[in-house]
Amino acid sequence: MANKSRIKFTHDDVRLKPIENLYDGFFKINLYQFKHALFAGGESEVIRREILERGDAVAVLPYDPVTEQVLLIEQIRIGAIKSKHTPWLLECIAGMTDGSEDYESVVKKEAFEEAGLNLTELEFMLSYLSSPGGTTERLYLYLAHADLSQMTTGIYGLDTEGEDIKTHIMHVDEALQRLNSGEIDNAATVICLQWLALNRDRIRKKWA
Repeated sequence: MANKSRIKFTHDDVRLKPIENLYDGFFKINLYQFKHALFAGGESEVIRREILERGDAVAVLPYDPVTEQVLLIEQIRIGAIKSKHTPWLLECIAGMTDGSEDYESVVKKEAFEEAGLNLTELEFMLSYLSSPGGTTERLYLYLAHADLSQMTTGIYGLDTEGEDIKTHIMHVDEALQRLNSGEIDNAATVICLQWLALNRDRIRKKWA
């Protein structure tokens, strides 16, 4: 029988040297030097990792339980140009928290700026680490109750932040088809749509 026990290391099993700042611009890059406990016992050699300090972020998927529609936004994401045929992506509304822990307020602010929505009722989905081998960023994901029956495509975003954002209203099934085809392939949107697919019946009953 397989051993189901798991070694549970904690912060106490990491010896971290003072963090050094390497770059401080739009993002920050810090140098982490540390030793850590080993599964076989003992301690590792000193490990050096350059870590991107993005800060944390929120993302929200507006959902209309009556029409079964969702709202996604489209904008250019230059990091996608290396591996995708277009750097314009379909995404959830999202934004940086800028140190705030009032995530719902950040969600509502971003929804108004990026899609003209005044959100009230939110359902917390989950939070996750975006890429913990290279960044400390954690994302907090929400589903929002929204009346999308009268919404049409529009262009939003803040000029001061260089945003050029187009909204798209589509049926949940279409969004899931775009997910399954690989068109939607950014992590927060993939997770939000998969979460909705798993919880769709429960949410429709709750918000009916």
